Amino acid sequence: MNTNSNESSCKTCRSNQGVSCDVSNCVYHDGTCTCIAEKINVGPSYATSSTDTICATFKQRTEA
Repeated sequence: MNTNSNESSCKTCRSNQGVSCDVSNCVYHDGTCTCIAEKINVGPSYATSSTDTICATFKQRTEA
């Protein structure tokens, strides 16, 4: 996986088929609402509904 600050520009990254993401300011957002993170982490473990969950993999994109 590309470790540059803007990982969405990685030419060898593979999208996580079936993992849709609307957070366009995340470095793992590929520009077409698909996550390109090697793996994703969703939590917290005590969540009882989707409104209780967060994507712990989120990393804010910094504009150069």
